[in-house]
Amino acid sequence: MKDFIIVVLITSIWVNLSEVLRYFLVVRPKTITYLSMVPDISSINYKIAVIWGFLDMLLTCLYVFLFWLCAQTLGNNTKSVIISAVVAWCFFFVLFWVGMANMNLPGWAFLIVVLPLTLIETLVASFVASKIYSTLDSAPA
Repeated sequence: MKDFIIVVLITSIWVNLSEVLRYFLVVRPKTITYLSMVPDISSINYKIAVIWGFLDMLLTCLYVFLFWLCAQTLGNNTKSVIISAVVAWCFFFVLFWVGMANMNLPGWAFLIVVLPLTLIETLVASFVASKIYSTLDSAPA
């Protein structure tokens, strides 16, 4: 459990950076434009930042856990990184953004931008988890 927490904390640096950059550079401007009629859309305050931090930490825990599961079966290697990243990406981002596009929020064309960015996030997160686990005593097989 100690090693899992260490891997999550270090991996969360990348995940939080990726999430914040994607949100402020890509998602927020599109959301403000598309949903301008909604009062205070995409506003940032302390409460939202705390919830966002919690969700990013949960996302990181799931990234690391999925990598760990793959590495238990396949070993700590590129195959585990790719499989865990693609599974995480499909369940966390493809499902979410396809659902959003299906409701026409923000539209199907936006997926061409946001889905590759989220795939990069998941691949890097799995890679980071792999490298950190490889330096720990209890590294997956």
